[in-house]
Amino acid sequence: MTKPCLPPHSAFTPLRFAVPAGACDSHAHVFGPYAHFPLSEDRSYTPPENGADRFIAHLDRLGLARGVLVTASAQGDDNRNVLQALAAHPDRLRAVGVVRAGISDKDLDDLAGQGVRGARFNLYKHDGKAVYRNGVGIDDFVALAPRLKARGMHAQIWIHAPDLPELAPTLLASGVDLVVDHQGRMNVSRGVNDPGFQFLCKLLAEGKAWTKISGADRNTAAGSPFPDIAPFATSLLKANSERVVWGTDWPHINYFNAAQVPDDGILLNLLADWMPDEATRKRVLVDNPARLYGFAAA
Repeated sequence: MTKPCLPPHSAFTPLRFAVPAGACDSHAHVFGPYAHFPLSEDRSYTPPENGADRFIAHLDRLGLARGVLVTASAQGDDNRNVLQALAAHPDRLRAVGVVRAGISDKDLDDLAGQGVRGARFNLYKHDGKAVYRNGVGIDDFVALAPRLKARGMHAQIWIHAPDLPELAPTLLASGVDLVVDHQGRMNVSRGVNDPGFQFLCKLLAEGKAWTKISGADRNTAAGSPFPDIAPFATSLLKANSERVVWGTDWPHINYFNAAQVPDDGILLNLLADWMPDEATRKRVLVDNPARLYGFAAA
């Protein structure tokens, strides 16, 4: 039995900028109800229930029109709770699912038809060992990438940026669109000149990958309001702001200390510092997610 995670933060810092119409939270999760959608027995954490209605309330509180749900590792490859959320809010939500190489063409087509725009692969390791159980790895990626590309779907890669150069030939071979989670999950102590992080910037600059400038709370050493994340986020934006989206990572799973659970208002306010101009914020919050996830023009 894993330790129960804390719920999302109830506090909310007021926003310092006007959120553009059609803005999107491009990385979040839903859980439950567990009576219908139980967690996987093989999991690394146990989150509280936070279903689609609570996620919609989260979007509304932030003034966001749209959201992208990612099937979390605690669900294994069971996408049913995410699909239920898509069915309830087809105009507002899209998803990134978890699938394995054995999925049939029909089932993959069905997922795409329900609003699943990509598949997530968990390549995130520390000292060569997987950090989270239940993830779909590189062998499944190799088998699935051409099938995803054929359907206009992308591969979302949960990876430590320093591991990117070694895996890049495999990841790039099929030509499927790549989306790198959480700024490459960079530990700030490595600095922006880390070769792996610079490689991620190069992939963006060459139009070979996207990234999510999410995970400030995961990558920081300084803590809220995350001043040490700015050099990484701004480097990625400078590399190619047309290949960047943003997300909160709500409901902030795998936290067990209340002081670490982030305030979503603070997370969104970071964009006022990272992107002082409205045009870039609109690109990252509205235009890029619409293009990547297939939302209607705002």
